[in-house]
Amino acid sequence: MKTDLLFDFTVDKATKTVSITREFAAELPLVWDAFTKKKLLDQWQAPKPWSARTKYMDFKLGGKRFYAMVSPEGMERWALQEYTSISPKTNFRLYNAFADANENPELPGSDWDHTFSEEDGVTKVTIIIVNESLERLEKMIEMGFETGFKMSIDNLEKLLASLS
Repeated sequence: MKTDLLFDFTVDKATKTVSITREFAAELPLVWDAFTKKKLLDQWQAPKPWSARTKYMDFKLGGKRFYAMVSPEGMERWALQEYTSISPKTNFRLYNAFADANENPELPGSDWDHTFSEEDGVTKVTIIIVNESLERLEKMIEMGFETGFKMSIDNLEKLLASLS
C-alpha cells in the first residue's frame, strides 16, 4: 500500500483560486461516496472539535446541500451549495456561498470543481476553487480555511481507513 500520499494546497491570489490535490489509500467508489453522501460528509467535513451538520442534501444536477459547521459551543457557520455538473465517479462541480440560518446566501461565492481518478488502489482528488472576488478568497484564508481543510481531510483519511 502506498504510504507517501500526495497532498498539495496552493493559493493563487492573482486568479482568486485555491488548488488542492490529495491522494487517499482507498478505492474510488468509497472516496466518491465520502464526498457525495450526506451520512459520510457529516462524519469528516469539519475540523475537530467542530462538526458538520447537513440540514438537507439533494446530490443531483441543480440539487442543493445546506449545511453548517458547528462549534462545540453551538455556534453555526452555514453554507449553501448548488450542484452545477455531475459526471458520476469522475467529476462534480458546485457553487458554494456562505449563508445565514435561513438559507440567504452571502455573495460573492465560489465555484468548486472536484475531479476523481484511481490508480493501483489510490484515489486522487483534485479540487479547484475559483472565488468570485479576491476579498472572498482573503476572507476564506483569514478564517483558517487551509488549516481547517487539512484537518478535515485527516478526518476523511481516518474515516476511509475505518470503512475499507
